[in-house]
Amino acid sequence: MIERRKTRRIHVGGLAIGGGAPVSVQSMTNTDTADVAATVAQIQRLALAGCELVRVAVPDMDAAQAIKAIRAAITLPLVADIHFDSRLAVAAMEHGAQGIRINPGNLGGPDKLARVVAAARMHGVPIRVGVNSGSIEKEVLKQYGYPTPTHPNALIESALNKVGLLEAEGFSEIKISIKSADPLTTIAGYRQLAQRTDYPLHLGVTEAGGLIPGTVKSSVALGILLFEGIGDTFRISLTRDPVEEIRVGFELLRALHIRQRGPELISCPTCGRTRIDLFSLAEKVEQHLQTMQARIKVAVMGCVVNGPGEAREADIGIAGGHGVGIIFKKGEIFRKVPEAELLSVFLEELDKLEAEKTGRARHGS
Repeated sequence: MIERRKTRRIHVGGLAIGGGAPVSVQSMTNTDTADVAATVAQIQRLALAGCELVRVAVPDMDAAQAIKAIRAAITLPLVADIHFDSRLAVAAMEHGAQGIRINPGNLGGPDKLARVVAAARMHGVPIRVGVNSGSIEKEVLKQYGYPTPTHPNALIESALNKVGLLEAEGFSEIKISIKSADPLTTIAGYRQLAQRTDYPLHLGVTEAGGLIPGTVKSSVALGILLFEGIGDTFRISLTRDPVEEIRVGFELLRALHIRQRGPELISCPTCGRTRIDLFSLAEKVEQHLQTMQARIKVAVMGCVVNGPGEAREADIGIAGGHGVGIIFKKGEIFRKVPEAELLSVFLEELDKLEAEKTGRARHGS
């Protein structure tokens, strides 16, 4: 049983973070924030996949002002990501940002930071203090050295120094992130930080890479930390469609038995008996499952000989054969379907099962 680290609680919009609230999964858009239509469309896709908090880049005033229209069109809490320019931070909050991510040390000095804090207090906006290995001050690096798995001190000291700047302004609605591209440095850093503060922590491995390396690095670092009860919200950073980050994030929580969202997919690794394009079939089924809420177990198997028996614990599943596939439930054959129709018929059966389990028919069903 995982025992969560006790932290303060903050709220980003209606989402509670820390203080015993469920670990939340978030992502960041990769659209031009000033392009409201494109940004809203991506956020809506993220929301459908289960995203609970979304961050947008605010590199200029057009982006800051676009937040008002974006907020009006979405349901997710919205965080503005700011670098260097205090005016953008203030403008983002004035236009409806419900959280901001800043590095308090690079906003141009105490007066500008004070203006940002005053705006955050006025609008009820929490601040995420974000420090990466590449953004540590020269003085801190000189004193502690570049962060490594055995000496991550520079990350911790840099973050706590910046938190101190906010506390000096009487501000405490804070969450902290200290990210490294190295999973072991990330683990060591968050372990130390968790012992020195009770602010909620945002976890992540920065610059983790594409789907496979990014998933592996993030799962190693975040999986270990979450298993130890450290972490209140996180992002899986991938050089991919951000929807993929949400998929990986919830699978990580499922594997740790921390949270269960929607269906669980099991599928065989394929072998010489496979006679269908199982890779494509499994991917399309997985994409459909991301839009479902029912807690069911779904199987995609490669052959009709062993598939139903090997996946007998699945609520529903499919297995392919020579020109024909089967749909099975709890290990028993339910229906035989021509291979060309297998996917579409199976998705229809999934939607029926979703309606039975949740009492809600899917849109268009």
